[in-house]
Amino acid sequence: MNQTSQNTAATDDTAGNSAGFHRNGIIYGFAAYFSWGFLPLYFRMLDHVRAMEIVANRVIWSFFLLLVILAFRRTLRQFGKLVRNKQSMLILGATARLIACNWLGYIWAVNNGHVIAASLGYFLNPLVNVLLGFWILKERHGRLQWAAVGLAALGVAILAATALDTLWISLTLACSFSLYGLIRKMAPVTPLQGLAGETLILTPVSVLYLIWLGDIGAFGIASDLTTNSLLVASGVITTVPLLLFAVAAKRMPYSTLGLLQYIAPTLQFLLGVLVFGETLGRGQLWSFGLIWTGLILYTADSFRRGRMERRAISAV
Repeated sequence: MNQTSQNTAATDDTAGNSAGFHRNGIIYGFAAYFSWGFLPLYFRMLDHVRAMEIVANRVIWSFFLLLVILAFRRTLRQFGKLVRNKQSMLILGATARLIACNWLGYIWAVNNGHVIAASLGYFLNPLVNVLLGFWILKERHGRLQWAAVGLAALGVAILAATALDTLWISLTLACSFSLYGLIRKMAPVTPLQGLAGETLILTPVSVLYLIWLGDIGAFGIASDLTTNSLLVASGVITTVPLLLFAVAAKRMPYSTLGLLQYIAPTLQFLLGVLVFGETLGRGQLWSFGLIWTGLILYTADSFRRGRMERRAISAV
């Protein structure tokens, strides 16, 4: 075989490996977002337990599971260094509060019949990111992105006029998760170690809360075996999708991963309408239509910018 043939074969092998790597990334991405999309079914089975108690169990069991995973991956020493880093832990202290607020708001919404409002919060999330990027990171955005934000703002205004009682749910979830992602960027930690640090910070408060519930005789985890199992398993349903997402983020283009993010709120929306029987008012329909149109503009512009960047890089 001559040198040219060898080079061609090597190139084909590299392309094949790259395609397989990308394909595996998409599988992991789908698995992560489908897991998040079906979370309402899981939490609805715990609707007889206080939302705060579910969050406390989610924190504690996630922390213990994350410690096991860190030990298995032999990264406990690195985690120890993170815990001793005051600057990183201060940042994680802020993100821990935000993610706890997000979890609490989401679980309360699901178990009180507001799955549609919760899904709207995550549809709004990428558009809130645009605003935060402009205000805080001084990012520049194109006309299509601003048009998308304008449509979303109009949709929120319609909700404020027609469904004010659930608007706070959508805005709380959208803003808390967007701020969480923004601040988390400042912490030089992996997703796994970052979540372990956040749950470490939240665990003492969670334990004290559960002890207080036990003292007043309102401890949900002592009620029955099914409830016990679901509360303990909340650590798994928190940690596993995050690990799948982390793998996907490394194996596929971020633009593709950004498109997959709409899977979870879409599934949640469908569950709210088709499974839980929630009704959509006329104002909500107009609001969702405007926000979905904004997301289409935002996604189209993101792909256009991505193609332009790739062409600029290949031309160098």
